[in-house]
Amino acid sequence: MTGTAAPRVIHTAQALVDEVVEIPGLPERGANAVAMSRTRYAASAVNVLLAAARSGAACVHAGSVGTGPNGDLVRETLAAEGVAVSSPPVPDADTGTCLVLLEPSAERTFITVQGAERRITVASLATARPAPGDVVCVSGYSMFGATRDPLVAWLGQLPVDALVVVDPGAPFAELDDATLDACLRRTGVWTGNADEADDLARRAAGDPLRAPGTEAMPIADAAPAVAAALPDGAVVVVRDGPAGCVVHADGRTTTFHGFPQTPVDTNGAGDTHTGVLVAEVARGTAWEVAATRANAAGAIKVTRRGPATAPTAAEIDAFLAAI
Repeated sequence: MTGTAAPRVIHTAQALVDEVVEIPGLPERGANAVAMSRTRYAASAVNVLLAAARSGAACVHAGSVGTGPNGDLVRETLAAEGVAVSSPPVPDADTGTCLVLLEPSAERTFITVQGAERRITVASLATARPAPGDVVCVSGYSMFGATRDPLVAWLGQLPVDALVVVDPGAPFAELDDATLDACLRRTGVWTGNADEADDLARRAAGDPLRAPGTEAMPIADAAPAVAAALPDGAVVVVRDGPAGCVVHADGRTTTFHGFPQTPVDTNGAGDTHTGVLVAEVARGTAWEVAATRANAAGAIKVTRRGPATAPTAAEIDAFLAAI
C-alpha cells in the first residue's frame, strides 16, 4: 500500500560475542589442546540480523546490549550493516561471551558466559515499536532465566498482525507448560532443526523425549506433528543441514533440497538460514522461493569462517544461477 512502511525484522534474542578457538580436536577431560587460532565475532542474534539485512530487510535488534568492549563490538557490527539497536545500553554490565571450540570437521562446542544481554524488560523490548506486519524473531533460549518473564509479557502485548517467528533452540521442548503454551499460541512460523522438531513433536504428543544417540524422526513427519501444536495457519520449517529443509504450510509438507558443500565452519549456519528466511517472509515471498534461498545461504555460509558471514542477496542469486 502506498505510504506504508515495509515490514521490518525485529530480533528479541541475545547478542553475544563469540570467542572462536580453532583446535585440532577436543581434549580428554583434564587434558590440554593447543589452539591454532582465536578470533572474536559479534554473534548469536547478530547472525540472524546480518543475514536478514544482507537479503534486503530493514532490521532492528530489540535485545539488550552492554557497556564495554563486547557491547561495543555488537553495536559496531550491527551498525556497519544498517541494523538499528532500539534499546539503550545497559550501563553497568558488558555483553556476555560464548567460547566456541571449532574442530577441523567444522563441528563446534559452546560454553556461554551470560551478561547484559539477559537484562531485558518489557519497556526495553517495547523500544522496537513493533507494528502490524513486522516479523518478530524469538529464540527458545530467551524462554529461560531472567529473560523469560519480560519476553512472555511483551509477546502478549504485540499487535495481532505482527508475525512471531520462533527459533526454538535445543532446550525448547523442556520448557514448563505455561511458558511453552504462551510461546506456541503466539507462533506464526516455527523454524528449527531436525532434533528440535523431533523433541517438540514428542512433547506435544505426550511421548518421552528421544534417547541420546538415537536418530530423530524424518523431518517430513516431524513438521506436521509440530504444526499440530501451533495455531491454525502457522507454518513449520524444519532444517536438516546439507539435506535442505521441509516447509509445512496450508496442510501440506513440501521438501526443498539442499546444496551440500565441504564445510569449514558450521557455526551460524542455522542462524543464516533463519535470517534469509525471515527477510523473504517480510517481503511476502512465496515459501518455495524463501526456503530455496535460505538453503542456498546456509550452503554458502558453511564455506566461510566466522558465525556472522551470511551471503548477500546478490551472492545467493549467483550461487543459484550456477547450480
